[in-house]
Amino acid sequence: MMRFPSALLPGTPTRLGAHWDGMGVNFAVFSANAQQVDLCLFDPRDRREIARFRLPEYTDEVWHGYLPDAEPGLLYGFRAFGPYDPVNGHRFNPHKLLIDPYARRLTGPISWSDMQFGYRLHSPRADLSFDRRDSAPYMPRCVVVNDAYEWEDDVLPRVPWDRTVIMEAHVKGLTMCREMDRNPQPGTFQALGAPEMIAHLHRLGVTTLELLPIQCFAPERYLLERGLTNYWGYNTLAFFVPHAGYLANGSPHELRAAVRRLHKAGIEVVMDVVYNHTCEGSELGPTLCYRGLDNATYYRLVPGNERHMINDTGCGNTLNLSHPRVLQMVLDSLRYWASEFHIDGFRFDLAPVLGREPYGFDPGSGFFDAIIQDPVLSGRKLIAEPWDPGPGGYQFGNFPPGFAEWNDRFRDTTRRFWRGDAMQQGEMAARIAGSGDLLDKRGRRPWSSINILTTHDGFTLEDVVSYAGRHNDANRENGQDGHAENYSANWGVEGPSDDPAIVELRGRVQRAMMATLMLSHGTPMLLAGDEFNQTQEGNNNAYCQDNDISWLDWDRAETPAGQVMTGFVARLAALRRAHASLRAARYMHGRHHPLPDLPDIGWFRRDGSPMGQEQWGEEAFHLLGVRRASMEGDSVDITYMLLNPGGDDIRAVLPGPAGQWVLLLDTTRPEQPETALDDAAHDVVVPAHGLVLLSVVPDAEDAA
Repeated sequence: MMRFPSALLPGTPTRLGAHWDGMGVNFAVFSANAQQVDLCLFDPRDRREIARFRLPEYTDEVWHGYLPDAEPGLLYGFRAFGPYDPVNGHRFNPHKLLIDPYARRLTGPISWSDMQFGYRLHSPRADLSFDRRDSAPYMPRCVVVNDAYEWEDDVLPRVPWDRTVIMEAHVKGLTMCREMDRNPQPGTFQALGAPEMIAHLHRLGVTTLELLPIQCFAPERYLLERGLTNYWGYNTLAFFVPHAGYLANGSPHELRAAVRRLHKAGIEVVMDVVYNHTCEGSELGPTLCYRGLDNATYYRLVPGNERHMINDTGCGNTLNLSHPRVLQMVLDSLRYWASEFHIDGFRFDLAPVLGREPYGFDPGSGFFDAIIQDPVLSGRKLIAEPWDPGPGGYQFGNFPPGFAEWNDRFRDTTRRFWRGDAMQQGEMAARIAGSGDLLDKRGRRPWSSINILTTHDGFTLEDVVSYAGRHNDANRENGQDGHAENYSANWGVEGPSDDPAIVELRGRVQRAMMATLMLSHGTPMLLAGDEFNQTQEGNNNAYCQDNDISWLDWDRAETPAGQVMTGFVARLAALRRAHASLRAARYMHGRHHPLPDLPDIGWFRRDGSPMGQEQWGEEAFHLLGVRRASMEGDSVDITYMLLNPGGDDIRAVLPGPAGQWVLLLDTTRPEQPETALDDAAHDVVVPAHGLVLLSVVPDAEDAA
């Protein structure tokens, strides 16, 4: 065991966190309002505190000190001294051991206890009281690390946006029940990078894997007391630490190895990140890190009533990204994941919070400006969830260039259209065309629309066609949690059915919706498991279900229906790759003509004539046809997609140009191969609840 000096050396404030330089460790932590910060060291087996030092220097609101001869593996935490004055927003309590906001690793999860609260939890004075009990026995320790890793020839795939197909997945849910030859630990990064997983993603045509939160998170105490947990992970504790539950052997290198294997296969890895709030909750929450270091700076407080926190997130607190040091922490964290783990991009949870200044949401906020000019981050894929519960929280279409946005308008319209709701044809057309009505500004491209049909938050695709309402009793919230309106339909019976007619109809609608997702302009995002009819038994808010409700049932992939659906999704991805008109790099408005008299996009009726204004407003709508044309090299790619959400087959006239037509896809017959139409054919049957896709090679005179 090392011998400690009587005091720390001054060290440097320039790098926040604990950094080993080969001769010792420099510690630096920001707090604008603390009066003293102590460094606590623990023995290697974490049985007791073995030393405590006052950080000797305070420079530019950073407390810092240097411990000679210290090495990676050292266990530590902080204690902060200052006013305990909740009325004015200050909640310093040196009896509470604090996690370093820049910690790279923790010894384990939190063990919840009343001692972690800065006030007497059951006092009649509530958070105005003061708790002098030590929280250290219940807190994880921070670990000094050496991030050195041999990446060898790892290269970011940098898949072009217009060729990107995303799959959203949960590390544990994706891999927990998948049998693999080399027996990696299920539910971990080991399994994520296994050959079987990579082969499955390749087969589906997935280019980009978007992972639900993998930063260290803590389940809420009240969930654990109910026998539940925070499965999704949107409750961050430490922004620089990989979640220990996904590490088989405790080493962050397991994540690096998984990323490296996925990159070698040409697959990108995007992280879902939660920088809008932390797991410390409201002013009545525990003191774990940020609250104890500088509550009045790290969080947004109610002006004039600083005892209370602004809750724009619905999670009790809101990080104060208007403060430069808090913004720095977020940017440093993003760069750390990009540089040290080779992460390809980020999906920002509740992104309007990140751009909300004290006066409201601003696409020119400090956060967006910092990201866009950053030489590392600006080159990564940046995806916004464009809504939050705060004031003015719905901001779809208002994010700055460089950001893509989850498109809930696409989700809701596609579900309503194929459910047969009236007056959806105009809205559906706008979504198929990449939502240019909302996004085509400031030079943005169709890829800015992340087209979603299902996500972790809501029904699976199987459940969209199997349940008319949510069934969330397992969440123990009296079935009142989750979205009340899902634009779903059960098509005759609530839940599973063995009626062949209902099963066949559900399959038709499912495949039609999936085809709409994959063949529309924009960036398609699949929910893992939809490719083999995964169900959550009607639960549309499975955030607390770390069990068979949420884990993918890979046995379903081996059923005849699962195999058909998997093959169908793979076929859709192949069609998208093969036809430039299905993955346009620029918005189509019908003003550009790839061929004479052939606009890049056109909308048609069943008789082959262009849609008129009166047809867009018809309540008794029957069929929508869209022809798209795009130049690829020296040739033009022309496809014609027809959508029939009704209950009767419709014969539709082909609109031209004259040429050799090929039926590429009929969603009601998913295994039918591509078929050339007769030269004399001038129409095609669009089956009920079905979508058909055709292509045409124009006759020579039309192509001139």
